[in-house]
Amino acid sequence: MRISVVIPARNEEAFLPKALQAVLAQTLPPFEVIVVDNASTDRTREVAEGFGVRVVYCPRKGVAYARQAGLLAARGEWVAMTDADSIPLPTWLQSLSRHAKGAIALYGPLRFYGVSPWTALASEWGYRAFLNLMAFLGKPNLAGANMMFLREAALKVGGFPEVEAREDVLLGWKLKRVGRVRYVPEALVLTSPRRLKGGWGRFLAQQVKNLLGDPRGYFGEAGEKER
Repeated sequence: MRISVVIPARNEEAFLPKALQAVLAQTLPPFEVIVVDNASTDRTREVAEGFGVRVVYCPRKGVAYARQAGLLAARGEWVAMTDADSIPLPTWLQSLSRHAKGAIALYGPLRFYGVSPWTALASEWGYRAFLNLMAFLGKPNLAGANMMFLREAALKVGGFPEVEAREDVLLGWKLKRVGRVRYVPEALVLTSPRRLKGGWGRFLAQQVKNLLGDPRGYFGEAGEKER
């Protein structure tokens, strides 16, 4: 299985080394690792080049554009994505690939690191419960920090929609139209708590939006369009 791992990064020189170390230490080595430099003004590109990985430049700011640039640049049959502030467990790719037969996309849970024991517990078990609920309802909740999909399938549905947020979730809904999207609980990725910078209320509101969002009508929402 040829897997390209894509990491979008904008001004991530502080976080990127740990993410790359984790990806390069996978028990199932990736075919290639691509860092998408999303118009960084710090040493993100130099840090990535120091690890000997491919660097793709995306001048248009926005994670959706960076993810799309990584998808287009990938040469593997499968594309796995994580974020620059995330640390996949060593068995991440192996766990996802073990469940790849018959699926076109897979995703796993996240857990915050560097937080209080309570926040860590809530982020892991609460998020797992939420993902199980979403899977049961037929609404796969792909996270950009922990997802893998067939490159050709993603290209067939147009790739990532041009939105400011939820580009990962929306891609999952598009992929579900053409094939099976599978949740893999053991494919854990640790991620930074900066997603909580707006507070738990804002974070949970985003998850509720994902829960209530209509996968058949989201392209009609204001500010969202399909490629």
